[in-house]
Amino acid sequence: MRKKTSIKEKIVNYIYTISNQPVIFKDLLSANSHYNEKMYVDPGKLGFRINIVKAHISYLILSALAIMPLIGITHYFLKHMNFHFSVLGAVVVTSAVFIGFDFFKSWTRDAITLKLIKKAWLIHFPYFAYEKYSQKVEEIYNESLKSEVQKKDLQLYVMDKLIEED
Repeated sequence: MRKKTSIKEKIVNYIYTISNQPVIFKDLLSANSHYNEKMYVDPGKLGFRINIVKAHISYLILSALAIMPLIGITHYFLKHMNFHFSVLGAVVVTSAVFIGFDFFKSWTRDAITLKLIKKAWLIHFPYFAYEKYSQKVEEIYNESLKSEVQKKDLQLYVMDKLIEED
């Protein structure tokens, strides 16, 4: 049976190019830590890139679907008023559309980041649910950075700490 995809997933899949290469363990830990702290996650670590033209097209369609009914409703009331209100309204709506694109990019970027972290999580931590263990793994990773654990010993260190805590 085919899984239904939401509009959000369709948009994200449309505007982002995803690498076929697997995510390295250290990069997953770093990305998870940054994501949990609401920080910027380096797209190179997770292997994705935005196609800005497709992002603009998607945003144009979404904003047109939102604005056209609004224009139709307000046109009736504003046609009998002073045209200055229409000009002010146009300025506000135009600025909202341009500012909204940054929010749209952030929203889709967070969605693709979480999707790729969860996908890599299934590979590196198949027996530990992401929702339950992501904070614990972040704490262990931050502890490993303070302890200066070498890259080659990192996976063993994290797994040992996870097993100890369970």
